[in-house]
Amino acid sequence: MASDAHLKTVVVDLGCMAISDSAGEMLVAHSLGSCLGVAFYDPVLRIGGMAHCMLPLSQIDSDKARYKPALFVDVGIPMLLDEMFRRGCRKKDLIAHAAGAARVMDGANVFRIGERNHAVFRKIMWKNGMFIRAEEIGGDQTRTLRLEIATGRVIVQSHGRDREL
Repeated sequence: MASDAHLKTVVVDLGCMAISDSAGEMLVAHSLGSCLGVAFYDPVLRIGGMAHCMLPLSQIDSDKARYKPALFVDVGIPMLLDEMFRRGCRKKDLIAHAAGAARVMDGANVFRIGERNHAVFRKIMWKNGMFIRAEEIGGDQTRTLRLEIATGRVIVQSHGRDREL
């Protein structure tokens, strides 16, 4: 997007998370296939956080979950929220968006990784009494998720087009 040209891009790689309070930054998670990209934004403090989770449950590899927790939705999302709370964010102020959870390499929908990633995320949100403002989930296309820290705008790129959530 042309308006993003002046922003420093902070790439949130697979299994990673990032938090920013810099108005000149934009958090970006690329290639969200079955992975789930989640963006939280606090409009009061202007702090944004993003996670790029690959798998729903950490119990399949507890060693990996210890050194790379954001790889898993069940430990990565709570960890991101906890870190945002440590920075002063309040649950009632956070705005949540999600993208991904597609069926890109599982045409027969056998493993349902994307669907399971999304289900675990929704359960975490429900348990925390939080709502998801908007999401672009499922289908068979990869997506890119962007969060502009200055404005809180969330943009999803899919099918070669950008759409604000």
